[in-house]
Amino acid sequence: MLPRRLDIIDAVEAVGLAGVGAEAFSAGGAEFVVGLDGTVIIVAAVDDPAVSGVWSSETFRLLGPIPRAVGRRWVGPDPQLIHLFVRVERGVLYLGDGHHGVSGWTDSVLTDCDLRIDPPLSVEVLDRVRPPSTPAALPDLEWLEHVNGDRATALRLFVEGWHPAPGPAAEPVVPSGPVPAALAEFYRLAEGRPQVLGVQNFICPASGLSTDGEGLLLFGHENQGGFEWFLDPAEDDPVVWTVEDPSERQAERERLSGFLIQFSLFEAVMSAPYKAWSDRVPEPMADELTRGLRRVPLKTWMWPLFQTSFYVAPGLVVAEGRNEDEECYVLVGVVHRSLLRPLTDCGIQWQYFEG
Repeated sequence: MLPRRLDIIDAVEAVGLAGVGAEAFSAGGAEFVVGLDGTVIIVAAVDDPAVSGVWSSETFRLLGPIPRAVGRRWVGPDPQLIHLFVRVERGVLYLGDGHHGVSGWTDSVLTDCDLRIDPPLSVEVLDRVRPPSTPAALPDLEWLEHVNGDRATALRLFVEGWHPAPGPAAEPVVPSGPVPAALAEFYRLAEGRPQVLGVQNFICPASGLSTDGEGLLLFGHENQGGFEWFLDPAEDDPVVWTVEDPSERQAERERLSGFLIQFSLFEAVMSAPYKAWSDRVPEPMADELTRGLRRVPLKTWMWPLFQTSFYVAPGLVVAEGRNEDEECYVLVGVVHRSLLRPLTDCGIQWQYFEG
């Protein structure tokens, strides 16, 4: 007999749901029992991105490696039943069925997998299966004081605070031709921090720079090739040109020194450990969300294709874009999950929320 959702049962009883011929193994901090009747997955009640567990109210995240034969049971037209459990003080808490969402594969091994939790967990249950914590330290805002005085220092302090180098960098890559000082410094900051070059949109690697027929340097591009970024490599702080159609180009409102700060802020949101976003936020609600934050004193980014402003607090970046429909898109990236907690009840219908 199946337990009811949110029942606490004995772990031995939970394992029995896999049925006859069950085999057990562990991966990514999770315990798996696979049998003829289904798969039982048991994780600890922790909030650690390095191990499997409850990621959000709607997502149960698994980290591999998981054998292909097991992962293949969860996809396709007739997926095997997956029972999700979290260890608590008196046994294991049943979260119900898990449903395959997205997964990553390398050769014949499942490297990671997000299982959908439906219906979503309440805040009270989340706090039980993914206990909240407080950050030991957060990146500060010292960089912000330099934006309108010494942008090279502002960029360096932001990148070094948000993306601490993981270890010794590879050999420096020197651009094959002349580049403005701001771009050369950007490449130096990206050494040992590959995410600095972008995870959504991209600055070209130093070894991959090229020029067009007019001598302009192609130095960046949108992730699907929707537009490219060009500059004049002979200038100290050149205009950045956004080219969506080869027959015309639009000048960014900030020159390269400001543009690279804006690019870094946007990519910090997109590569943040924890994110929230919505693309249909009424302007008054967006104003309320950003009221207690500091606006980065730069002109709107990617204008006139978009009108994006950035707002920050320690460990938090918000990218807010406005359109003609009096609605905004709001993208939030934070370095610690607790920083998203105030957004839980702010009235915004989040399309994606990892708080």
